[in-house]
Amino acid sequence: MPPGLHATNHPDKPALIVPSRGVAITYRALEDSSNRAAQLFRSLGLVPGDGIAILLENHPRFHEVVWSAQRSGLYYTPMSTRLTPGEAGYIVADCDAKVLVTSSAMAATAAALRDRMPRVHARLMIDGTIPGYDAWEHAVAAQPATPIVDEMEGADFFYSSGTTGKPKGIKLKLGRDPLGTPDRLAALRQALYGMDGTTVYLSPAPLYHAAPLRFTLMVQRQGGTCVVMERFDATEFLALVERYRVTHTQVVPTMFIRMLKLPEAERVRHDLSSLRVAIHTAAPCPIPAKEQMIAWWGPKIVEYYSGTEGNGLCGITAEEWLAHRGSVGRALLGTVRILDERFREQPIGEPGTIYFEGGAAFEYHKDPTATASSRSPQGWSTLGDVGYLDADGYLYLTDRKAHMIISGGVNIYPQECESLLAMHPKVADCAVIGAPNDDFGEEVKAVVQPVDMAEAGPALAEELMAFCRANLSHVKCPRSIDFEAELPRHPTGKLYKRLLRDRYWQGHKSRIV
Repeated sequence: MPPGLHATNHPDKPALIVPSRGVAITYRALEDSSNRAAQLFRSLGLVPGDGIAILLENHPRFHEVVWSAQRSGLYYTPMSTRLTPGEAGYIVADCDAKVLVTSSAMAATAAALRDRMPRVHARLMIDGTIPGYDAWEHAVAAQPATPIVDEMEGADFFYSSGTTGKPKGIKLKLGRDPLGTPDRLAALRQALYGMDGTTVYLSPAPLYHAAPLRFTLMVQRQGGTCVVMERFDATEFLALVERYRVTHTQVVPTMFIRMLKLPEAERVRHDLSSLRVAIHTAAPCPIPAKEQMIAWWGPKIVEYYSGTEGNGLCGITAEEWLAHRGSVGRALLGTVRILDERFREQPIGEPGTIYFEGGAAFEYHKDPTATASSRSPQGWSTLGDVGYLDADGYLYLTDRKAHMIISGGVNIYPQECESLLAMHPKVADCAVIGAPNDDFGEEVKAVVQPVDMAEAGPALAEELMAFCRANLSHVKCPRSIDFEAELPRHPTGKLYKRLLRDRYWQGHKSRIV
């Protein structure tokens, strides 16, 4: 249901809490403000099927903007606050947005964008204005708080994070469904995780990413309460679970690792007994990290494998995972197919590209080549990941195809080495990539963010390489290690490996040395 039903039945119940700002927004307030904003969009000439772009931090008014577009039959495109003006301008133009909503916290990017958006005819800013932008608060205050007469379901229009190349728009087809029409995938997730009106959901990730935003909207459709962190902090996360008696959360493996590296006294001093379900996704989780998390939190940790494209879904419980360690689960939506380079199905245990049969159809906006490359001759679709199935039908991820290193003719997937290094006590973060090598074409290179940058140097590099060689086949181990104070990691947990690789391949016209 949209917020209106809950505003009638539970008007004073918090729909959203932002603890860092001391803000709690009730269902009545969310209903009224999103109605006013929907009226504003209609007054600006937006009709169902039009689009808006959103450039906002985890702001208390984020859901107001999203719900107003959702109930107006619009496409809405949340953008990363880490984008350069050029990157943001590309997305605003590519998604055909007619309105941009941003905040004063993003003023520098917004100012640079102002003259790069010829098709945007309304620029609105929250918490103040700069030249070329009107005040969101004033614009919505002038509108009535009654629903628009033609309410219908809109849709998110996300772009891939661009970790391996230029972002691609993932545009789902609008069905002009009445507001409140159930979504198949959302309903499946809701049933899997037992979300209802009693849910208190802690969201520690940026709302401009698909999973955090979709989960919070799902909770609000059920009449639950969303607690949103402006940025993740391991200690604060545990404190918020205790303070708000959180029942559900969704995290990424890097967050698990940061919590596990807290001092033991800090880890055990918080009461986490209210937590019923902790969902994780976005990147493969190192097996030791998940083992330790299940030992700490119990069997409430569940995992799913899917993408913004929504073409399939795999899921696994903690109990299943302990029997199939490293798996991301069995297919719950669509059928998993593992294909080789010639689109032939691979036998059990043999890795290949992961395709889904029978899942939802999707297209990459204005990119028929990318859309075509995501399909097999059988009509199945892929996100570009590589993995294999076991005899029980459980899927295991090997890596993304684009991350594969070819060294001396040997195909090497770096995920296994990354998972191992991530668990070393002196490593805060790491990436394993292919770097140029005159003899082998590429060599395995690790880029490490140490816990203590003062330790960065040859001695630590040798210690980490010896650690890898003691636990992995030498061909998978780094031949060299560089150190960085911070890796270019998306807040959702994905590494911008493209940025790292580009540093090492500057001056090379191809990946063939």
